[in-house]
Amino acid sequence: MYFISPSKGRLSFNQVFRDLLAFINEHPEDHYKIIVGTDSQLRETVCYVTAIVILREGKGGRFYYTKERQKGKLSLKQRIFLETTRSLEVASRLAGKFATIGLIDFNIEIHLDVGTQGRSKEIIREVVGMVTGSGFDARIKPDSYGASTVADKFTK
Repeated sequence: MYFISPSKGRLSFNQVFRDLLAFINEHPEDHYKIIVGTDSQLRETVCYVTAIVILREGKGGRFYYTKERQKGKLSLKQRIFLETTRSLEVASRLAGKFATIGLIDFNIEIHLDVGTQGRSKEIIREVVGMVTGSGFDARIKPDSYGASTVADKFTK
C-alpha cells in the first residue's frame, strides 16, 4: 500500500508516518488532530480512497491518500462497512506506530461518510459503534470532512 501526498508524491506508509512526525516536530507546542476517512464511488468497479489528514489546529495541515479499485457490485451498506474497516485498519496502524515512540495518548479521529440525511442514516449506530469500540473517536456528516471532502475528492 502506498499513499499520495500532493506535495511529496508517492510515499510508503512508513514515509507518511515519518512525514507526520516531521510536521509535528516543526511546532511541537501546537495542538494537532489526526483524521482518517474513507469514501467510495461505485461505477464499473468500486473505487475506495482512504485519506490521512493532519491538522495543526488553526494553522493548516497536510493530507495523504491511497486509492484502490475493487471489482464487484456491493450494496451501499456493504460499501460503508468496508469504508469503515479500511479507515480502522489505517488508524490502527498509525496508533501502533505512535505507541512505539511513546505517543500512546495521540487521539485519532475516524471520519465516516454517513449522516442523518440520506440512505446511510440507517447504519450510523453500527459503524460509529465499530469505531468507538476500537478505541477511536467517530465523526459523521457534516463533521466528517476527512471522508466526505478529502477522500471524496479523489474517488472521482
